[in-house]
Amino acid sequence: MREVSSGFEALARIFGALDLGFAERILSEAYGPEGSVGRPHRNLVGMFKAELAKRLGGVRSYRALCRLLEADEALRSLCEIKADEKPYDRATLMRFRRRVGPERLERVMSRLVRQLDRMGVLDCRALALDATFIEAYSRRDPEDNSRGLFDSEARLRRQGRNVVLGYGVHLAVDTKSEMPLATIVEPANANEKKIAIPLLSKVGKDRRRLRSIVADSQYSSEDFRCEIKRLGAEPVIPHPRNQRRGEKGILRVDKKFRSHGPWRLKRLYRCRSAIERVVARLVDHFGLEQVRTRGLRNVLTHTFLCLIAMLIIAVSACLLGHPDLMRSPVRLMNLTGRI
Repeated sequence: MREVSSGFEALARIFGALDLGFAERILSEAYGPEGSVGRPHRNLVGMFKAELAKRLGGVRSYRALCRLLEADEALRSLCEIKADEKPYDRATLMRFRRRVGPERLERVMSRLVRQLDRMGVLDCRALALDATFIEAYSRRDPEDNSRGLFDSEARLRRQGRNVVLGYGVHLAVDTKSEMPLATIVEPANANEKKIAIPLLSKVGKDRRRLRSIVADSQYSSEDFRCEIKRLGAEPVIPHPRNQRRGEKGILRVDKKFRSHGPWRLKRLYRCRSAIERVVARLVDHFGLEQVRTRGLRNVLTHTFLCLIAMLIIAVSACLLGHPDLMRSPVRLMNLTGRI
């Protein structure tokens, strides 16, 4: 268990650099005031840290997390479990997630984004929009092949040559810092064009600095282009082959993903790769695809926790004097573990 303990001790130093008082105030709104009728709740910041430790520590399941809470003293200390208290079990953490809900987690995420903005990390002149799809914790319903059997809100979507059952995680990302700014989760069959404008509206005041919005051809619609122009930005979105045929001076992408059009638009379109790197880190380091919950609301809660874990790494890296490691959770954990 030494390797596990040293890893969570490094995570404790990362959390120690943060002031999570704002998160406690937001999370406490889901519970009654101290001294109210009913059994007192467990430590809110402790349960919040346990959820983040699962993602930052590479723990694949809540069953494994509970076993670690019983065996690892450093993890119990990190999660603020007293010596005479039992570790959090799966039911306790499940009640915590349901009670807090995605609305409060979204506010926690927004506070972390604003903190990064005050640190000068965010540029927000170019945003990239895209979606990634995560499989539902269910199989198809034999009576209705378009939805899940144990998760009736999950839907099918064609992805390449395969058909997946699950949800779409739609992201807006700052292309320079590669930090997520907003997200919307919908069933997998939701069209990106319908999600684009609500997603952009969630970016908030950072829209004032916008110069360009970069997205693939799935977002190509006249309504979305007009909304981007209304905000004073330029849409950098390839036109599909069935739109504006024969017209020159517009951006297009061929079947081999080669861009064609004005050099300036092609250069800006390269920024779209930033969101692909963000998605790769969310999957590889923060457990985005490790969905062990059902229902749109629960999947949204899971997504926010993954995004918050990514932002906490970025904020703590800056506070610890290693801004170059804000996109490298493994290197930051290794470095803080040796301090």
